[in-house]
Amino acid sequence: MYIPHIYKNENLEEIKEFLKHNSFGILINQLEGKPWATHLPLELWTDDNGAHLLEGHLAKANPQWKAFQDEAEVLCIFNGPHAYVSSSWYQEEEVTTWNYIAVHIYGRLKILDESGTMASLHRLVDKYEKDSKKPLSLNDLSPKTLRQVKGVVGFQIKIIDIQAAYKLSQGRPEDHAEIIQELGQREDAGSKAISKKMKKLNP
Repeated sequence: MYIPHIYKNENLEEIKEFLKHNSFGILINQLEGKPWATHLPLELWTDDNGAHLLEGHLAKANPQWKAFQDEAEVLCIFNGPHAYVSSSWYQEEEVTTWNYIAVHIYGRLKILDESGTMASLHRLVDKYEKDSKKPLSLNDLSPKTLRQVKGVVGFQIKIIDIQAAYKLSQGRPEDHAEIIQELGQREDAGSKAISKKMKKLNP
């Protein structure tokens, strides 16, 4: 994606942390010559060789998987918070804009077998159940229920390129305090999150 240099984030640890908390992404590939996209959890993890991977699964009823080929390149998009920024908050006249965080990941796809898919599902469920009052484990489910795994296609994506845009008014440091205050007073979660992120980067 197009990212002006001032907004490019190349801090891998920060990006990894972002992905862990914003893992509901969009998987994009080509199906019969047309772009196809599915919204789904895409979980970041590191294999035994230290390679960073994304894992996911989708229903076999979704035709997207029929275009999956091992080593085929795909695009995954992750959206973070975003917020409208009014130029009335600036010290000098300027156009309004939008602040946001977004990450694009390009990678090579590999289809998992049933055991690999089940291992991936265990990691997914364990991650999101750990803070539940009564955590569920797939080990608690009956074989009949777990047979539903036959209805999904699991996959891994080996990451080959990461593009991260953190547009947080970096070009207007003189206006940061006002922007942070105004966004923090808004009711929507996106504005509050961008305000918090700007404040963290510019204490």
